[in-house]
Amino acid sequence: MLSHWNFWLQKGVIVSKSLSRLHQWACSHPVLVFPLVYIGWAYLFWIPVLLSESSVWTFPTILWFLIGGASPVIAGIGLAAMTGGREQLRDLGRRLVDWRRIPGKWWLLILLFWLGFDLVMAGIAVVLGITDAPISANWSLFSNPLLLLFLLLLSFIFPAVEEVGLRGYYLDTLQQHMGPTAAGLVNGTAWAIWHAPFVWFPGYYANTTFNPALYWWLPMIVCQTLLIVQVYNRTQRSILAVLIFHGMMNFAGEWLRISPDMYPFVLSGNILVAMFLVVFWQRARHA
Repeated sequence: MLSHWNFWLQKGVIVSKSLSRLHQWACSHPVLVFPLVYIGWAYLFWIPVLLSESSVWTFPTILWFLIGGASPVIAGIGLAAMTGGREQLRDLGRRLVDWRRIPGKWWLLILLFWLGFDLVMAGIAVVLGITDAPISANWSLFSNPLLLLFLLLLSFIFPAVEEVGLRGYYLDTLQQHMGPTAAGLVNGTAWAIWHAPFVWFPGYYANTTFNPALYWWLPMIVCQTLLIVQVYNRTQRSILAVLIFHGMMNFAGEWLRISPDMYPFVLSGNILVAMFLVVFWQRARHA
């Protein structure tokens, strides 16, 4: 009986030491650990979604989708608690709700940038003859409060899940080890890899005007991340700012109902804005 007890005691000690080493490794390699948890958790639970022939919005497929989709929060909050304890968790919370971090002019940019960007790209597309119908604005939204509320919730609820971990924790951590350009590229690449399976989720985009192809969508995500880095850094690391910026990107696209033919062309606009930011950061660094 005693030998049996000693056996399990030794096993417990081994497990405890292994967990301690894992904790130490995670704390010393947060740049690597976050994408492993963020992407690994999501892909694990999205396997049943990819194998299913039912719409992602039907039960039980939606359950697997939502559990996997929680990975940004799980990775961000989990690693924040592991590496910084309660103080880092409190810091995440403050940056999520403190609207005073955002200067007045940045509120305007956050709320209006994507609307202006999409309209400018639509105008250029018409002038260049790419399409004669780049957008088809859904004005009926504003006479249908329930539909408007649904679109707002859809536009902002997923950014609320993503931005806490992906930007609030991971972008913050990356910028402690590298400059904004490199941090944005790494952060954006992880974000793009996480999104890649969405194109194969049955019925995910069935009720939207968005129908992405990986060849233009993934580089667009990386470019958009560089814009998010600029908003984040100019608003005192505000998670609320990037959450709203991300949500307005979703809302503007769905309200304007951008033509599917426009999206590969819109990528060029994203690349130009991203290149401008990279040049700006490089000049500021050497000023």
